[in-house]
Amino acid sequence: MIRRFLTLALGSTALAMPCVVVAQNADAIFDAPDRPSLNFYGAPGLIDMPSGEALPDGQFTVGVSHFGGQTRTTLSFQATPRISASFRYIGVQDLDIAGFDDVYRDRSFDLRFLINRESRYLPAVTVGLQDFAGTGIYGGEFVAATKTFEGARLPGRIKATVGLGWGRLGSSGGIGAPFGSDRPAFVPGDTGGELSTDQWFRGEAAPFAGVEWQINDKFGVKAEYSSDAYALETSEGVFERDSRFNFGAEYQVSDAIRLGAYYLYGSEFGVNVQMQLNPSRPPSALRIPAPRPFDVRPRRSADPQAYSGDWVVTEAAASGAVRDALIPLLEAEGLTLVEASTTASTTEIRFRNERYRATTIGIGRVARAMARVLPASVETFRITPMIAGLPQSTVVFRRSDLEALETSPNAPDALLAVSGIENARPSLVNTARNQDLYPAFRWSVGPYIAQSFFDPEEPVRIDAGISAKASFNPAPGWTIAGELRHRLTGNIGENATPSTSNLEPVRTNAGLYAQGADTTLRTLYVNHQWKPRSDLYARVTAGYLERMFGGVSAEMLWKPVASRLALGVEANYVRQREFDQGFGFQDYGVATGHISAYYEFGNGYTGQLDVGRYLAGDVGATVTLERAFDNGWKVGGFFTLTDVSADDFGEGSFDKGITLTIPVDWFLGQPDSRSLSTTIRPIQRDGGARLSVPNRLYDQVVQGHREGLVGNWSGVWQ
Repeated sequence: MIRRFLTLALGSTALAMPCVVVAQNADAIFDAPDRPSLNFYGAPGLIDMPSGEALPDGQFTVGVSHFGGQTRTTLSFQATPRISASFRYIGVQDLDIAGFDDVYRDRSFDLRFLINRESRYLPAVTVGLQDFAGTGIYGGEFVAATKTFEGARLPGRIKATVGLGWGRLGSSGGIGAPFGSDRPAFVPGDTGGELSTDQWFRGEAAPFAGVEWQINDKFGVKAEYSSDAYALETSEGVFERDSRFNFGAEYQVSDAIRLGAYYLYGSEFGVNVQMQLNPSRPPSALRIPAPRPFDVRPRRSADPQAYSGDWVVTEAAASGAVRDALIPLLEAEGLTLVEASTTASTTEIRFRNERYRATTIGIGRVARAMARVLPASVETFRITPMIAGLPQSTVVFRRSDLEALETSPNAPDALLAVSGIENARPSLVNTARNQDLYPAFRWSVGPYIAQSFFDPEEPVRIDAGISAKASFNPAPGWTIAGELRHRLTGNIGENATPSTSNLEPVRTNAGLYAQGADTTLRTLYVNHQWKPRSDLYARVTAGYLERMFGGVSAEMLWKPVASRLALGVEANYVRQREFDQGFGFQDYGVATGHISAYYEFGNGYTGQLDVGRYLAGDVGATVTLERAFDNGWKVGGFFTLTDVSADDFGEGSFDKGITLTIPVDWFLGQPDSRSLSTTIRPIQRDGGARLSVPNRLYDQVVQGHREGLVGNWSGVWQ
C-alpha cells in the first residue's frame, strides 16, 4: 500500500515536471508566495484536493467554483496564524435527495489547523475537517503536506503536495482504515448542524497528490490525483467520473483576484474565481493630513512670567475662555469640543471624534490644539473621548513629555510609558460646555439594500429602496431616533408563507414582514444613556426597537478602562409587531434578557458569553469570538445553544453565524469613522433568537478603553 501511495504521488508530480530534475534552493524557500491559491472548496489547495498550506494571518477569501452541475461559494478566514475556518454554500443540479428534485442546496463549515509551517527542510503540514458541522454531504478529513521548490531548468516555483483523506476524501483508491472502519454514512435529509465526531478520521483512507507550477507572477498550472469518488453525484447522474486526474491553468488578474479553468475527472470542464483580501493590505494607503508641529513653551528660565497661574481669575471663567479658543481649532480637525474644565496647572477636554476611525488620532490632534492656546502654566493635559454622551476614558499627558518626545526615536512607545489611561469621571466640575451642541437634529435620505441568504428556493433575495433616518438630541445622553423605509423593488417577500416552526415564530415569519408593506417604520425609539460612576455605564431604550419587536430595554455595563474583563446585564420586555411594521402589535409578548461577560484576550481577540432567555422563551447561551485588527477590520463567529432540541429547532440544529466589519477608510484611503457590517447565518430559525437593540453599550465604549487605544497608539503622533 505504501509503495502504491508513493508511486501515485511521484507519478502525479511527474505530470508537471517531465524529465526535469528539481533542485531545492534553501534561500528561496523563505521567499515563497505567502498567498496560496484556492481549490474548488475555496480553501488553500490544488484543484479539488487540499494542500498543506495556510493563508497569511488575517486573510479573508471568497471562492466561487463550478463544474459538473455543482456550484460552491466559500468564505474563508485565517483566524490565527495556524487556525482557519470556512463557510460554504453549494448548489448541485439534478441531485434528487431530501426532497430536492431540481437544485440541491446545502451549507457546510470547515476547520483547518497548520501543524508545521514550511521551513528550509520540512514541508507545511495541515490537518483539516471538511463539512464537520453540516449535513455531511461533503464530510471528510485530511492530512496534507506541501513543499516549495525552485527548478534548475524551469522558471518560477513548484509546490508539491501529498496527503491522506477520509470520508469523501478517502472514497477512491483506499489503502485501509488505520483508525477504524465504523464510519456512519451520509444520511439524505439530515438537518445538519451537529458535530459529526463519530465520523472524524474513521473509515477507509486514501492518498491524494498533486503539483502546482507558478510559471511567473501571472500564470500557473496544476495537476492532481484525486481521492474523491463522487459516489453520490455519479449515482444520481449529476456527472460522469471517468478519471482520477484533474488538470488546470490559472491567471492572476490582480493582487486580489485569480481566475482558473480546469478539466476534471476525465469528463468535465470547470472554472474557479478566487478573491483574497487582507486587512493589512488596503486597496490604497490611508492618507491623513499631517498635523502641525507641537507648540513648545519657552523655557521657564527664559520667561518665568509665562508660567504664572495669574491668568485664572475664576476656574469657571478660565474654562469658558479655553472652550471658546479650542472650538474652532478642533472643528478644523473634524473634531467637536464637548466641554472644557481647567485650573492653572491642569486642563481636561472632552471631545467627539466623527472623522478618524482611530480614537488616538483625535486625541493627538486635541493635544496639539491645547498646546497652541493654553498658557505655559498648564502642565497636565487630560483628554477624554466621548461617544453619544458617554465618556470612554481619560488619557493623561504631561505637556513636557509631549514637547520632548515628538521627534524622539520610538516616540509612540516612549510616550505610552509616561502617560496614563484612567477611568473617565461621570462629570466635571467648573466645566464650560459647548452650548451649540444641544438641541441637535440630524437627518439623511439615501438608498438601502436588504439581503436574505440561503433560502432553499432562492439562495439570494434582495430588496432595494429609499431610507430616511432622523435623530434628535435634546440633551447630553438623550436620543430620539427612527428610520422609515420605502421599498422600490425586491423579492425577499415573494412566496412568503406563515411559519411552521415548532417554536413561537419570532424569526421564521421574516418573509411575512418583508411582504407586509412597501412603506415601513423600521425603528422609532427613545434612548438615554449615562455613566453612574467611573467604571459603570447605563442605558434605557424604549419604542420600536427593531422591525419585528418593540418594547423597553435596560442595560448596565461594568467596564473599568484598564480591565480586560467586562460584565453586563440586560433586561427587556417586548411585543411582536404587526407584519406591516406600522404602529400596531400582535398578541405575543415576552420578557427576555441576558447576563454577559466580555474578555479581551489580547492581540485583537475578544470573547463574549451571553446567558439568558431568548425571544422564543428558550433559555441558553451564546458564545462569540471576534478578532479586531488595528485598522478597524473585525471578523467573528458565534453559536447559540439553548434548551430547544435539534428536532424542534429545525434545519441547522442550532443558531450560528459569521460577523464581518470593514472600515470605510480601508476602501477610500481617506479619514472616515464609519464602517460596514454584516452577519452571515447559514439559516436563522426561532431558537436562540436574540432581540436586536440599538446602541448596546460594550461596542460603544470599548474602542476608547486601554486595549483599544494601545492598539492604535501611534495615531497620537499622526
